[in-house]
Amino acid sequence: MVVAFDNLPDYARIWIYQCNRAFTDEELSEVNNLTQEFLEGWQVHGKNLKAAFELPYNRFLILAIDQDHQPASGCSIDASVAFIQSLEKRFDVDLLDKMNVTFKQGEYIAYKTLLDFKKMVKDKAVSPNTIVFNNLVTTKGEYCENWEIPAKNSWHQRFLK
Repeated sequence: MVVAFDNLPDYARIWIYQCNRAFTDEELSEVNNLTQEFLEGWQVHGKNLKAAFELPYNRFLILAIDQDHQPASGCSIDASVAFIQSLEKRFDVDLLDKMNVTFKQGEYIAYKTLLDFKKMVKDKAVSPNTIVFNNLVTTKGEYCENWEIPAKNSWHQRFLK
């Protein structure tokens, strides 16, 4: 069952997929429809998950479930990864590579390899106050509070030394 993201509790489990580029408006509409369709059929052991999603900045896909309603299992998580892989193929994008960093440069959203990010830190193109996307958050509450944070307050801080 698909619900509005805002209607999920703060302890809802989330998965964040960052895209290597922004989706076009046309692609975004299609991703929205495909995700809605996937979530409507997303199940665990024959029972529907209470799920929601968001597409912030036209380049992230956030999937969320209320685990009090029905917890995810290995099979349901595998199904979501297969869905993400199908999006990668359909739109020729990268959503699963966790070795990249997404951060703000003014109003622009930058996407760099970890190596490039480290070089930018060294070259002072990225500062401790640069807003980074902490895709390691696992609950809706963490997402709302600690997803967009200064690099000095995230796992990225290890590169600032």
